[in-house]
Amino acid sequence: MICALGASVFFGTASVLQAVAARSAAPGTGSGVDAALLLRAVRQWRYVLGLVLDAAGFVLQIVALRSLPIYVVGAALAASLAVTAVVAARLLAVRLSSTEWGAVTVVCCGLALLALAAGPEGGRTGSGALRWALLGVAAGVLLVGATCGRLPGRSRALVLGLGSGAGFGVVEVAVRLIDSLDLASGGFWTNPALYALLLGGGAAFLLLTSALQRGSVTTATAGMVVGETVGPALVGVIWLGDRTREGLGWVTVLGFAVAVAGALALARFGEPPEAAPGGALEAAPDGTVEAGGAPGAGPGVLDGPEVP
Repeated sequence: MICALGASVFFGTASVLQAVAARSAAPGTGSGVDAALLLRAVRQWRYVLGLVLDAAGFVLQIVALRSLPIYVVGAALAASLAVTAVVAARLLAVRLSSTEWGAVTVVCCGLALLALAAGPEGGRTGSGALRWALLGVAAGVLLVGATCGRLPGRSRALVLGLGSGAGFGVVEVAVRLIDSLDLASGGFWTNPALYALLLGGGAAFLLLTSALQRGSVTTATAGMVVGETVGPALVGVIWLGDRTREGLGWVTVLGFAVAVAGALALARFGEPPEAAPGGALEAAPDGTVEAGGAPGAGPGVLDGPEVP
């Protein structure tokens, strides 16, 4: 559980850095799978630092997934939005409302309930059909990004967010379907789950970077939270044998729902602040951070106007 929470801290901090860097990059082609956009974002130190934190978080995520049910790890990763909100409040002088501080508290309470009621990791290893199906889902995520990247406004953001969440969900399930991490083992390299992990994770990053750069990232972030929690949790329970402690199933369901709902309430913190012409962020009279001279910017500190 400590590893799952540590991964959440790393991912939540990285999202602040990557969101700002993605919006600072030159506009992409409009496709949801824009590798050139990712390359432009990587040239910025904030994005690189975010990737380093992502890598550290991924290692902790793997450790957690080898010991905990998928639904616990998925909820903990969704809670990274609470971390993002707190980091934004500290680093970007963002003012959180009392409702948002309440949402952070709700996320923590949900995770506490999950920690109390979660049983051990399921003992099933998954069938060969499940491994190949997972690889198919990863390929589908890439296809969704390539075909739906030109959708308008919030429809695009929601589709790309759900797609990126599904890609990250593929990673969560794939870790459980890789029986051994022995690189010298022939079974390691012939396991479809390994390639599902690589393809799903790569596709998720491409879709998320595109969503961060164009459109409503608040909507995309909400979609991502749903995509990376609900589906993988069901796979873990139905096919991999994840269970709860005896008699505490209802506590687990409540904790999962509370943690995800709290994360969704903080979805606007997937949105980076708009940069002023000089590259600085200006504080509004109420203490929130807005883009200097950006017409139409709303009061949401990380929820600026959509990028055309």
